[in-house]
Amino acid sequence: MITLLAAAVAALARSLTAVRLLRWNLGAPAIMVLAGILVGLAVEDSVAAALNTTVAQHVAEIILAFLLFVDATEVRGGRLWGNSPGLVTRVLLLAMPVSVLAAMGLGALLFPDLPWPILLIVACVVVPIDFAPSEQVVRDRRLPPRVRSVLNVEGGYNDGIISPVFVFALLIATEGSTTTPMDALTMAVSQAAKALGAGIVIGGVVAWLMYRCDRNGWMTAQSRRIAVLLTPLVAYCAAVGIEGNGFVTAFVCGIAFRYLHRLLIARSLHRAPTTQRPHAPTALTQDFGLLEDVTALMTMTMWFVVGLATVVMVILGVSWQAVVFCAAALTIIRIVPVLAVLFGTSLPRRDRMLLALLGPRGTTSIVFGLIAYNGLPEGADADTVLLATVLCVLGSVVLHGGGSNIAISRLTQAK
Repeated sequence: MITLLAAAVAALARSLTAVRLLRWNLGAPAIMVLAGILVGLAVEDSVAAALNTTVAQHVAEIILAFLLFVDATEVRGGRLWGNSPGLVTRVLLLAMPVSVLAAMGLGALLFPDLPWPILLIVACVVVPIDFAPSEQVVRDRRLPPRVRSVLNVEGGYNDGIISPVFVFALLIATEGSTTTPMDALTMAVSQAAKALGAGIVIGGVVAWLMYRCDRNGWMTAQSRRIAVLLTPLVAYCAAVGIEGNGFVTAFVCGIAFRYLHRLLIARSLHRAPTTQRPHAPTALTQDFGLLEDVTALMTMTMWFVVGLATVVMVILGVSWQAVVFCAAALTIIRIVPVLAVLFGTSLPRRDRMLLALLGPRGTTSIVFGLIAYNGLPEGADADTVLLATVLCVLGSVVLHGGGSNIAISRLTQAK
């Protein structure tokens, strides 16, 4: 109860002083991590046990489902692959797999005792980008529009694309000798196929029902927001009920819901009398306000957990291998593949460098790491995953929290 109270007080304090803290480059991640560390030091003996529970795992899974849904719905531009589909394809389908393989390769050198499924899990934790440590980046008008668009789509889609790989690796690591890689792959593909169908159906049906019920006068503005909030929860639970991948379902549901919601809203605006039409961007986003606020609160909670996990990390001890691995994951493991796949494109060198440098890690890494830590048997493997998670996200807070602004300033002013 004391831990919960501390988390609530920290989130409240940050909310009361949000504008002032942002002027000092202190976002929610930094404040919540600090609060988590202070609380973790006070209840040091019980932190590890609190993190490694079935309840904590289920909470992390549900939070990830919400994050995947929100990421899918926040992609701007009205297109599935954004305004620069060629560049997005290179970054997501070429650079990201190369980064995962590079992370596994480096991990094998630094942690030779780790089996390959654990190395793959760690790679899935440290590779996906998330803009929580540097949340203003994708809205920074100093960035060229194409750079903002690619970063927005990558940040929205990379966790959804990599989640089946994460589930596959976790399945092999937890089942051990009872499941072969081929069995795990078959199961993962089956789960993903079920999830894909469920996500499309649920997202499309909910968007259509909201449109019809609203036209019939059955919904209020509040009930629309609540319906959107409940959609990822329904999608995730339905997928689990049919033995599908709930993360894929939540992600695909978000894509389907966003697409049809946008289409139906546009149709409503077109049919309405000119004098009664709301501003189009407002009409398209007003249903997502409650979802975004709840997800922001969930995100702050996850950063508080990082603070708690930092105490566990210090108790376990931080090896130089882990520091080197996470430093590389935040820099060359992203920068080199991104620059390589963008070579020869029409993007100026400055823009290619911006895309490579602006890759913070955040809530996605935290949730993936916590799920793996809870799902794996207690021991060195689970501890290594937790250590890599904490070092990676804390390093990103330091590196990208203020570093993103410096990189943008210098590169956009350079001739």
